[in-house]
Amino acid sequence: MNELILEAAPGKPWPHGATIVPGGVQFSLVSRDATGVWLQLFHDSRDGKPYREFQFDPDSNRTGDVWHIEIRGLQAGALYLYRVDGPYDVAKGLRFTPRLSLIDPYALALTGDFRWDVQSQVAYDAAAPGKDAVPRRDTPGAAGIPKCIVVDEEFDWEGDRPLNYHLRDCVIYEAHVRGLSKHPSAEVEHPGTYRGVIEMIPYLQQLGVTSLELLPVMEFDKYELGRRNPKTKAELTNYWGYSTLAFFAPKASYAADGTRGEQVREFKEMVKELHRAGIEVILDIVLNHTGEGNEMGPTVSFRGIDNRTYYMLDDDKRRYRDFSGCGNTTNCNNPIMRTLITDCLRYWVVEMHVDGFRFDLGSILARDENGVLLENPPVLGRIAQDPVLRDTKIIAEAWDAGGAYQVGWFPGGRWAEWNDRFRDDVRRFWRSGGDVSALATRLSGSSDLYRAGGRKPFHSINFVTAHDGYTLRDLVSYERKHNEENGERNRDGHGTNYSCNYGVEGETDDIGINALRLRHQKNLIATLLMSLGTPMLLSGDEFGRTQRGNNNAYCHDTEVNWNDYSLLSTNSELHRFARALIALRKVHHAFRRPEFYTGRDNNGDRHADIEWFGPDGHQKRWENGNGLLGMFIDGEEAGVQGQRGDDNFYIVINATGDATEFVVPRLTGGRVWVRIVDTAAPAPRDVWTRDNAARDPQCGGILERTAISVAAHSFVVLQSSR
Repeated sequence: MNELILEAAPGKPWPHGATIVPGGVQFSLVSRDATGVWLQLFHDSRDGKPYREFQFDPDSNRTGDVWHIEIRGLQAGALYLYRVDGPYDVAKGLRFTPRLSLIDPYALALTGDFRWDVQSQVAYDAAAPGKDAVPRRDTPGAAGIPKCIVVDEEFDWEGDRPLNYHLRDCVIYEAHVRGLSKHPSAEVEHPGTYRGVIEMIPYLQQLGVTSLELLPVMEFDKYELGRRNPKTKAELTNYWGYSTLAFFAPKASYAADGTRGEQVREFKEMVKELHRAGIEVILDIVLNHTGEGNEMGPTVSFRGIDNRTYYMLDDDKRRYRDFSGCGNTTNCNNPIMRTLITDCLRYWVVEMHVDGFRFDLGSILARDENGVLLENPPVLGRIAQDPVLRDTKIIAEAWDAGGAYQVGWFPGGRWAEWNDRFRDDVRRFWRSGGDVSALATRLSGSSDLYRAGGRKPFHSINFVTAHDGYTLRDLVSYERKHNEENGERNRDGHGTNYSCNYGVEGETDDIGINALRLRHQKNLIATLLMSLGTPMLLSGDEFGRTQRGNNNAYCHDTEVNWNDYSLLSTNSELHRFARALIALRKVHHAFRRPEFYTGRDNNGDRHADIEWFGPDGHQKRWENGNGLLGMFIDGEEAGVQGQRGDDNFYIVINATGDATEFVVPRLTGGRVWVRIVDTAAPAPRDVWTRDNAARDPQCGGILERTAISVAAHSFVVLQSSR
């Protein structure tokens, strides 16, 4: 191979990472405690040794804590790693290991055409007393870890910009890049890839969702678990990807046509095509920990570059504070880490055109270097107030594995939050006709959580199911988790799920049980989509995807996690219902009002903007938690400036086992109630449009009486019509 003629120049401290400049490539790396840095260049992703290595001169290649160099003659596609020297003194939190090659924290892409062997990067002598305190003396080489790629950012976006829909108008669809198209039933040319996502766009458009939220797409070691399925003996993998090693780099193995930078282009193609179809992109981003694990884990990047800057260290600095449950916690409010986080988010917005982020274990970002929760965490305020990110969605998982729970009061101003209170209250209610007042609070936007802090109903990301837990079908089919195939003796996953199997654990041929399960899936979808707040639907729930009772399927890159689209035929009634309810929500801003209800009469009629009733038509008595609820919504008060008023709606909920007659409010001005949703009715009468009801009066859509019979375990929506 002809060697490039390469020359080194001092370079500049900014920007960090590898940046193509006229005539070469500029490299910049931050390390406060390093005493020496080397840039290694490789020909191939599997090379164990570099073909060239450049040593940084502390006098000419260092500015403050930033090490920098320009390599003239180097081009896009070049492969590189770093070596970093300094003290190995674990008692002080210093773990420099110059014999190891390290990934650039700012790398824009990693090679992904082979199986990583990061265990070769363990820095301590496993056979020595004290282990982590005794460094290894051998030099394993770099053959087992991916190489960083110098990326050419040129791409024809054809005028594309982030869509940035307002949260109140969004229906979020949580999915996995592989799971969306990997199953053979998807019938795509590029299954399990970014291009496979593009091929699934017609399906997403037909479903009607506005926003695709993708599980982590940033680089991670898929094979880090080292376990096998005890039943099938197949290797278990990190399928979800919550173990990031390079925050700027899209996962190479999700690309269809190569892993030498093609993944960056294909990710951009995916975003551009989704935007062209009117669908925005939200990334589930994991900034709270890395794949290096605890003190016994491999040294792959941050640990060997500047351990005590990038990580929270315990009082015993040989150990890590672990608020992530994954062995380490990033030091998010350290100024250097804050800069990295902001740079990362800006990169994905400016260069990759994403519309928003969901922050995994977001409460970690509220902790200082000692793990104490801050009242005004600098990094959260910086993200919320950053001018580049002003229109970008920022959604927090407002808790962590260390006991922090901040739902309703997550700091930083404009943050939205995953509302697990919505999930649990809705599940409990439909399982046993539980707390009616709690359900009413969730239906009306969770003002108990968000009003006092000055936030709006749409800051509540409502969900009933998510990747972490049961699918919707499993929620109504299992009462116990069945995670044995995870290889953790069924000890992992949530123990409290508020689920019900309605008589049989798991799948059954019993017609009555299956009919009741279908009705409850409809009830849960209707509750989600008719509630004030921003709804999030788990991919596959709309057609009854099952994980066979596994409520923590993080380690299965199999049909357990892939969308089986043959279920579209088997469960066509559920799919039609979900599509219709999404469409109904998008048409009526009564379900998307930007402000909380006041409980007052604002337009001069006898009704407040929201009222609650019992079956007898009188005001609801909240001490009577009998599973029955009527909810009047004044749609005239729901609009925003420039919109006309909406129709009025009356929602009737019966979570009991008996049919119940409900008196409904009288309408004036020649209006009548039209029954547009009834989860107890067979398809297609479970969802009616106004036009269909008018054409077919015998369907029972138009009410002729002031009372209706509401079937057991059902959700009914009435709409006012002239």
